[in-house]
Amino acid sequence: MTRCGAGRALSPSGAHGRRSLRLRPADRPNREDPFLKTPPVPEDREATAAGLLLGAARHSAGRTTAVFLCSAASAAASLALPAVLGRTLDLLLRRSPDADPWLLACAALIVAEVLLDAAVALLGGTAGARSAAWLRTRGVGRLLAAWPGHASRFPPGDVAVRLTANATEASTAPVSAATLGASLLAPVGALVALFLIDPWTALTFLAGLPLLVLVLRAFARGSSDSVASYQHVQADIATRLVEALAGARTIAAAGTEARDRDRILAPLPELAAQGSRMWRIHGAAVARSGVLMPLLTVAVLAVGGIRLASGDMSVGELLAASRYAALAAGVGTAAGLLGSLIRSRSAARRAAELMALPAMTYGARTLPPEARGTLELRGVSVKHQDRTVLAGVDLTIPGGTSVAVVGRSGAGKSTLAAVAGRLTEPDGGTVLLDGVPLGALRQDELRREVGHAFERPVLFGATLGEALAGGSPMPGERVRAAARAASADALVRLLPQGYATAPHAAPLSGGELQRLGLARAFARAGRLLVLDDATSSLDTVTEHQVERALARDVRHGTRLIVAHRLSSAARCDLVVWLEEGRVRATGTHEALWRSEEYRALFAPPEATEPAAPDLAPAAASPTDPYPHAAVPGPTAAERADR
Repeated sequence: MTRCGAGRALSPSGAHGRRSLRLRPADRPNREDPFLKTPPVPEDREATAAGLLLGAARHSAGRTTAVFLCSAASAAASLALPAVLGRTLDLLLRRSPDADPWLLACAALIVAEVLLDAAVALLGGTAGARSAAWLRTRGVGRLLAAWPGHASRFPPGDVAVRLTANATEASTAPVSAATLGASLLAPVGALVALFLIDPWTALTFLAGLPLLVLVLRAFARGSSDSVASYQHVQADIATRLVEALAGARTIAAAGTEARDRDRILAPLPELAAQGSRMWRIHGAAVARSGVLMPLLTVAVLAVGGIRLASGDMSVGELLAASRYAALAAGVGTAAGLLGSLIRSRSAARRAAELMALPAMTYGARTLPPEARGTLELRGVSVKHQDRTVLAGVDLTIPGGTSVAVVGRSGAGKSTLAAVAGRLTEPDGGTVLLDGVPLGALRQDELRREVGHAFERPVLFGATLGEALAGGSPMPGERVRAAARAASADALVRLLPQGYATAPHAAPLSGGELQRLGLARAFARAGRLLVLDDATSSLDTVTEHQVERALARDVRHGTRLIVAHRLSSAARCDLVVWLEEGRVRATGTHEALWRSEEYRALFAPPEATEPAAPDLAPAAASPTDPYPHAAVPGPTAAERADR
């Protein structure tokens, strides 16, 4: 039997003429050390709804500006057209020969308005697409750059809605704002034109504007709340659906398809209610403005008719006034654009929550070239909400040592592993590798020298070969050697396309997936290799083969192994026993086994009195069907192997 890792053989008293390795308390941290604690800080204060929308507008600034200019030009053409039409009508009524150029001007303005509106639609669509792509790219980038524990608070379905539907709605804000700004030019210009034609017509129109302001204000208030509620329920349904898809086998095995369908669709009545409320508010605003604006137009025409009858206006001026009144009434159509902006702002708030995730930070230092991977934890504490997961952990793990971290469920084992590999940042204390704080290391240096294997690995890449290389350029032979060390090479070669097989096309069991996860970690093994329950699904024979290969064939370094099996702890050089977030004891497995409470960690649930181990050097069969039985120490031949 070979112990996991390539560390030296140990005995409780340093037997066999070898100096025993001991975990010594680390020196107290220097409170002036800037890397004593590096809390994740949001790096971008623009991660608010307004800042995000401004960022999207800047990203598509050229097209958005073009939309505004085309909309403004279209508004100018629409403003010029009534005056030209009025002048043309007066000339035609007088049978003037100068009417022909004015007729051509009318046709040109109409054609220009049509073409400009088409350009607005084309440019608006491309600008929205660019803004949506920018929002999604930014959101995905921030999710991947964030601390894993922070990003995981968003359910997958909710993330999908934020990056798809919400990003699409938010992306329309720049174009909607530009169009709204340009669309206001026509009503304002029309009102000015009314004053120039006849002030009484303009004053008549202005008398009804306060009512329109009240309509739009009520619409903005009610619409904002209903849109936010609608988007929230929409995300809830998506989250339930994704959860059901992930557990499709469980649902099929339990025969609960109907019940889970009802559970997924349970929020639909609320979604319908919020959707109905949203459109009722929108419809009410449109209806009120739709009634108010024609009434104002009729009032303007009535006053204009009176002014025409008194001889203060010409027929052409009355025609122009009626057209300008219609243009001024177009301010009521702002409700549609305002509603689009409200939906965009609400969607941007949801997307901004992703952008506000604190990104992982890195330093600029490198590791000493000759060091062997000494890991130090100085006063490390981690809190989750109101619970302390790790409390003042002080450890020094010598380089080249294999260390098992054991303890009951909830003792903090995985958190300790995450802190050691800087997948989470401690709330107090610091972690050092070969004397350098992890937060001070360059990203490439840290991720090259610190490897991880997890209980439930996920493979990324177009092929299994790329997945095992972990996204790094790596010789194929190195990948295959790592797969052989993890007992995964044979199963990959059985696939029709071997290492060229797509990960999603490979039918893998839990144990096979773990072997591939181990192979990926072995291919990138550096000074520190963290195995977080990474062999829990392996059978006893395969686990033994993997541990032998880890000692012989994988790059030598420090191993930190979260262990639940007795055999895993017994084969390691040292054991760290955690209890309620604190180090209960450290030492060799043989020494700790004398403690009844330590033995109880590995006892099967039905066991009441764990058997004492045989600590005499003797070989153990790798096919032992009793994984909870006592595991003897290594043989002399196995010590020589290391």
